[in-house]
Amino acid sequence: MKEISFVIVDDAVFMRTIIKKMIEQVDGYTVVGEATNGHEAIEAAKKYQPDIMTLDITMPEMDGIVAVPEILKVSPNTRIIMVSAMGQQSMVIEAIKMGAKDFVIKPFEKSRVYQAIKNVLAM
Repeated sequence: MKEISFVIVDDAVFMRTIIKKMIEQVDGYTVVGEATNGHEAIEAAKKYQPDIMTLDITMPEMDGIVAVPEILKVSPNTRIIMVSAMGQQSMVIEAIKMGAKDFVIKPFEKSRVYQAIKNVLAM
């Protein structure tokens, strides 16, 4: 089985740490990069060409919504999972229209994160 590569994008270091720990508990899943805003996410997508990117919606400098189409320009095969706070449904819908493939809502259950990963890998 091919290794599945991930880039985690969130401006909060503790959120990146939580997501990274969840992902790396699964054999064959590897976090290859992290970023703290949309600009860094685009650079990381270009550099790593990850299979999956978890992308926070609300970040400084460039938010996740604006970053989605730019990420897909430089890494068209990356599947994006949006990470949003409660009450950001309209933003999640916008991100999905822009090309994101799934979403998880904070605070999230580990099972929901794994389900989102499974969903986008099946696409």
